[in-house]
Amino acid sequence: MLERHELETFLTLGEELHFGRTAERLGVTTGRVSQTVKKLERRVGTPLFARTSRSVALTPVGRRLHEELRPAHARILAALERATAAGRGLLGTLRVGFGSPWGGELLTATADAFLARHPGCELTLGEVPVDAGTRPVEDGALDVQYATFPVAVPGLTAGPVLVRDDRVLLVPAAHPLAGRASLGLEDLAGQTLVTTGRTQSRAWREAHYPTRTPSGATVHHGPAAATWEELLSLVGAGRGVAPGAARGARYHPRPGIAYVPFHDAPPLEYGLVWATANENALIRAFVETAARVPGTGADPSGLR
Repeated sequence: MLERHELETFLTLGEELHFGRTAERLGVTTGRVSQTVKKLERRVGTPLFARTSRSVALTPVGRRLHEELRPAHARILAALERATAAGRGLLGTLRVGFGSPWGGELLTATADAFLARHPGCELTLGEVPVDAGTRPVEDGALDVQYATFPVAVPGLTAGPVLVRDDRVLLVPAAHPLAGRASLGLEDLAGQTLVTTGRTQSRAWREAHYPTRTPSGATVHHGPAAATWEELLSLVGAGRGVAPGAARGARYHPRPGIAYVPFHDAPPLEYGLVWATANENALIRAFVETAARVPGTGADPSGLR
C-alpha cells in the first residue's frame, strides 16, 4: 500500500524528471525525495528511474506505473475536493439573474470562474425584466440578483459595489437638451421622465427618478416602461426623457436618441443582492468570485 507522500513524490518526479524541482514543488529536501524513491523502488523490486549525474528518466516499468497511477490519483483528488466542497456547502444549484447586458456579461464571466473553481455546482443565468426590481430574489425565484443600488429592502443583503458608471440623460435627438455637452440635475426641472422599476422602493425610485431637483423644482413623471425596448421607444417618440447609464449608449444605440452626460450627478452603482435568510456558503462564494472578476475593482472582503 502506497503512502500518500510516496505517491505524490513518485508522480511529481515522473513529471519534473528533476530532483530539485520536485523537492521545491513538494516543499521537502532533495534528500527526502531521493530516500522516498529508493524506498519505493525497494518495495517494487526494480528501478523506477534511470539516474545519472546529468539526467533523470523513467524506466519502462516506472513509465507504465506512472501512466496507471496518474489518472487514479487525479480521481482521488477530485473526490476529496468534492467532499470538501460538500462539507462547506459548496454543492448544489445557484440561480442568478441580471437586468442589463453589462450585468449579463459580468455574471457570465463570474459563472465561468465560479464553476471552474467549484465543479460540483450548477448555475443558471436568466434575464430579469427592468420593471421587476428585486422582486425575483425577494420571492425566491432567484438566489442572487445583479441589481442597481441602492437596495434598502427588508430581508435583502447587498454585496459590494461591482460596477460604477456615469449617469446620462436619454433625450430625443431633436430635444433642446440633445446638443448640450453636459447637463446639471437642475436641467431636469419641468421635464417629464420615462421611468422603470415600478415595484422598487420609494428610496430607490427617488435616487433614480427624482420628483424634484436639488433646488426643489418639480420633475414630472410620465409613462413607465417594462422593458428597455419600451423605454427607448418612448424616449425616441418624444414621450419624455430618461436617466440612464453612460454605457447604455454602447449597448442601446438609437439614431433618434442622444445620451447626454450629467456633470453633477453621483455615479450609478451595481452589485449583487440576495435574501438574508437564505445566505449560505454557495452564495458567499459566488459573490466573492464576482468581486474578483477583472474590471470590477471591487473588494472581495466587502460583504455587508
